[in-house]
Amino acid sequence: MSEPRRRKHIGFKLLAILGLLIVLVASWSAAYGLTHSLFPKMWPQASEFTRGVASGLLGFIIFMLTMFLISRLFPRRHMELFRMLIDALRRISKGDFSVNLDVKIDHHWGELVDGINHMAEQLSQMEQLRQEFISNVSHEIQSPLTSISGFARALQNERLTREERMHYLEIIETESARLSKISENLLKLTSLEGKHHPVEPRLYHLDQQLRRIILACEPQWMEKELELDIALDKVEIVADEEMLSQVWNNLISNSIKFTPNGGRLQIQLQTMEREVIVRVIDTGIGISREDQERVFERFFKADKSRNRTGGGSGLGLSIVKKIIDMHHGTISVQSELGAGTTFTVVLPKAGGTGAA
Repeated sequence: MSEPRRRKHIGFKLLAILGLLIVLVASWSAAYGLTHSLFPKMWPQASEFTRGVASGLLGFIIFMLTMFLISRLFPRRHMELFRMLIDALRRISKGDFSVNLDVKIDHHWGELVDGINHMAEQLSQMEQLRQEFISNVSHEIQSPLTSISGFARALQNERLTREERMHYLEIIETESARLSKISENLLKLTSLEGKHHPVEPRLYHLDQQLRRIILACEPQWMEKELELDIALDKVEIVADEEMLSQVWNNLISNSIKFTPNGGRLQIQLQTMEREVIVRVIDTGIGISREDQERVFERFFKADKSRNRTGGGSGLGLSIVKKIIDMHHGTISVQSELGAGTTFTVVLPKAGGTGAA
């Protein structure tokens, strides 16, 4: 709530309380005057206690009648607003998030109207994301399923040679592995986005972790005869070692995958006073400027004609981004088509883990 609106809201409340006190005092004063002027004439022998009780009851009756009359002065607008709010909430509960109450009210009812409009807008955005997610999952799963189904039918042809059968079986195996990877990544991403995903930070040597992952990828970069340039400062970091291992594996594997034979791969680890910087630099096919803004979106793939994400599910970098966010770090990409790509990860040395 803005400061002017908050002050106006407080002023309205104080005014309402003051008005209520005035009505109370006026009602009981009128009741007191009536009982002390009428009782001596109508009931001379009445005690002070009886008069007090009668005065209190009469004051309550006068107060209720006064409030009823006041409430009848502005009933229609409030009732219409109340019905409008109930109708809006009913529509939202049924999944209609196109609600937009165009009501100009200055007092606290206006805040309620603004809150309902904001809630409907947020739920609408969430529904769009959900539908897009389902559409993307269906598309990603449908492609390997179509291949598996097609080649399984082809295997029923008895005139196929053994080489053809083995080729088709290899394709089926590859597509099955792709389905399994999509499922695994979906479960991993869902787990990371859960509120209670366990993050287990501990002190460990980041340079040693990077060196182990580079050595584990040796068959891939040796096969493509890549030139490696490794510069790793010795640094300890407090983080979830297993989670960050997924980050480095993904970034390094992608760089190897999309760098042509004889290319160059650089991995740098630089330590600063309170943070560390990791850069993975390749001389691969690159990513267009417009695609760089979306590479961390779930299921996003760059133009397949460039094969930057060929064969993947489009979930790897989403998982990387989520893990970095959970460590309160940042990740960015700089790239140029045909000139290579640089991924830069900045992480705090200590105290940077937790749910994001």
